[in-house]
Amino acid sequence: MSPVPAFETGVWNAWIFMSVFVLQYMGVLLVPGPVAERTSHAPEIIRNRQDRIMALLANGSWIGATLYSIFLPLRVGTGWFYPGLALFIIGVIVLVSTSLSVFRTPVNEPFTGGIYRFSRHPIYLSMIFVYAGVSIAAASWLFLVITIITFFLQRYQLLKEERYCCGKFGASYHTYMERTPRWIGIPKPG
Repeated sequence: MSPVPAFETGVWNAWIFMSVFVLQYMGVLLVPGPVAERTSHAPEIIRNRQDRIMALLANGSWIGATLYSIFLPLRVGTGWFYPGLALFIIGVIVLVSTSLSVFRTPVNEPFTGGIYRFSRHPIYLSMIFVYAGVSIAAASWLFLVITIITFFLQRYQLLKEERYCCGKFGASYHTYMERTPRWIGIPKPG
């Protein structure tokens, strides 16, 4: 990793990896309204000024990472690229699995099936895998810093989401939280 962040335009830049989120978002726009609405945050989650600031920072982090990825060359052919590519592929698999689980869950029910049996927040997990993959494949300490910041912003958001879901779905969601790891793991027997 170079102490000076790379800023070069090129075809083989990290935007190739980051485009997966744009494609996923476009896919969500193609599904029926009630399903697409479930993929965004409920307005009730953002209640106060701190919540709005944190949501703004999270969106800003994603936009900043995406813009930086346009100018961040991948280190294709180096020892950095292939481990980063592996993490990216894991992230894409988690992202696709998450999308399928969301689409298959009936409206007005919490996401608890599919990949949600192994992670309460697989969409955030997929983002961390993709970001870490970009960081390594591009050998970029700056993108790694963005990844770490994104992790903490996501943690704030997921805690808010869990409180919201406990209020909305009650005891069944509490039971789900007790059985299912927050990030990733084997569910406890029910």
